[in-house]
Amino acid sequence: MGVSDRELEDRIRELLYARAADSSICPSDVARAIAPDEWRPLMEPVHQAARRLVAAGEVEITQRGAVVDPDSVRGPIRIRRFRE
Repeated sequence: MGVSDRELEDRIRELLYARAADSSICPSDVARAIAPDEWRPLMEPVHQAARRLVAAGEVEITQRGAVVDPDSVRGPIRIRRFRE
């Protein structure tokens, strides 16, 4: 499936800004929004897009409500807007 990095990043932003400022999304929400029937192969690209947005200071990756290092996290994550 040919989904660009930009499309993934834009979809993360779109889903986050469609929700309350303190809400988060699951990476699978992004993948399913792009390819409802073939979303599983998009999971790693979505994680990579989220890491790029963390590096840009746009989002945070959380696990059990706490901000985590995107390069060392294991297991389920959530993505939320950056909070100061």
